Amino acid sequence: MKRKRKFFSGKSLFLKYLNVSVIIVFLSFLILGIILTMTISGYWYNEKHNDLSLRAENVADYIHTNVRAKRTPDNRTELEWINPNQSEYMSSFLHIYAGDLDSDIIVLDHTGKILMSVSDNAKLAPGTFMHSDTLAALINNNNYFEKGTLGGIYSEERYISARSIYPKNSAAAAGTVIITTNTKDIDSFTGMVMRIFILSAIATLSMSILAIGVFSYNMVRPLRQMSEAAKRFGKGDFSVRVNATGNDEIKELASAFNNMADSLSASEITRKSFIANVSHELKTPMTTIAGFIDGILDGTIPRDKQDYYLHIVSDEIKRLSRLVRSMLDLSRIDSGELKLNYQSFDLLGVLVNVILTFEQEINRKHIEIRGLDTITPKTVYGDKDLLHQVVYNLIENAVKFTNEGGYIEFNIIESQEQTNFIVKNSGMGIGKSEIDLVFGRFYKTDKSRSKDKKGLGLGLYLVRSIIRLHGGNITAKSIVGEYTEFDFYLPKKRIDNKKSDNKKGVRRDKNG
Repeated sequence: MKRKRKFFSGKSLFLKYLNVSVIIVFLSFLILGIILTMTISGYWYNEKHNDLSLRAENVADYIHTNVRAKRTPDNRTELEWINPNQSEYMSSFLHIYAGDLDSDIIVLDHTGKILMSVSDNAKLAPGTFMHSDTLAALINNNNYFEKGTLGGIYSEERYISARSIYPKNSAAAAGTVIITTNTKDIDSFTGMVMRIFILSAIATLSMSILAIGVFSYNMVRPLRQMSEAAKRFGKGDFSVRVNATGNDEIKELASAFNNMADSLSASEITRKSFIANVSHELKTPMTTIAGFIDGILDGTIPRDKQDYYLHIVSDEIKRLSRLVRSMLDLSRIDSGELKLNYQSFDLLGVLVNVILTFEQEINRKHIEIRGLDTITPKTVYGDKDLLHQVVYNLIENAVKFTNEGGYIEFNIIESQEQTNFIVKNSGMGIGKSEIDLVFGRFYKTDKSRSKDKKGLGLGLYLVRSIIRLHGGNITAKSIVGEYTEFDFYLPKKRIDNKKSDNKKGVRRDKNG
């Protein structure tokens, strides 16, 4: 329940996305409804305007052909039927016309007196007078149309159209024809359309909310899983993975997250293995050193054996020194603080010196050294101490993993662009699945430690890092049960650029 409450809380990405989506859909329907209402209202307004205006004009034209202007003794103009019998016919015509239109028709003179009317409204009975303000608006506008109450005569709004009447014998308007019709049918139709629209909008909005909710939930579920997985990562559990389907950015993010988890898991395994290895590598020589020195101090080891055990102590101290140096170099490389001290030196001389260092172990395992008799001195330009360490680590590995009675073969090849150093040894080799991993930090191919009892898995990582600092690279190839070969190169182009400024370059590197 706690997770659900959090998931459906106001801070939830799911609810934020759902709320925004619902608001957008709702506003879209609202705008559509307003536009629809305005369109229908405008359409019916124009239809009524055209229809009533045409009918008012027809009535005005018909009356125009049958009336004339007449002057009264008080100098007023009145409408007079040319044919007195035409009045009754006109009244019948207006009733039929009004019934067909379901409207009121009023005929009045310019004084506002209603001459004829077809209406149930008592205020529009023949002989009554219309309000002067309303009359003025009607007479002064020959194309009058509005939606209103005709100056309060009607209790509800109606569509009103008016046309002036021009007698045959006068150029001035002497009367007005008014046609009105109610708006109930139009309002009823508009209301029905809006009710249908609102019901459809509610149904569509409900389905949209459901669809958006399901989509949003499925979309943020991998993100929620990543959040939970990240928390478990923080507690040291790297076994969690995120499941995501589809082929979108979320899927890519989930895949990247799982790859990161795999990397963290591998790093954690490596870290634990490294701690175990370091603890072992530190504990073993320190125990040996402490035991032998205590034996010498308390007299347990006789004097004639002390030199022998002191040599062992010296070897263990050198081993600790190499371990600490490797760790320091690793730290300096990772932090970018390692500066190269460039100088010219003979790579063959470095190779021979390192081989002499392992002479005792080479003789013990009866290892055959090949290729030294064919190699000529090769001058390279780089950090001699670091490249010495590279050669030392490669030969140390070769001696360590060469089989009894096997061979180690060396070659240095110089071309126009680079100098290659190659070391190849017989032995059990490295499998295809591991050949690309041997340069990884803390990686050891011999998990059982039966062969590599004194290694931390840092040697080849340092070798590759140092070579790359010089602008080169190193590769490995092997056939299981036959041989293993390492090949690194140093570029000549970098060397030529440094030779012209050798002394300045050395001073600059030393000063950092």
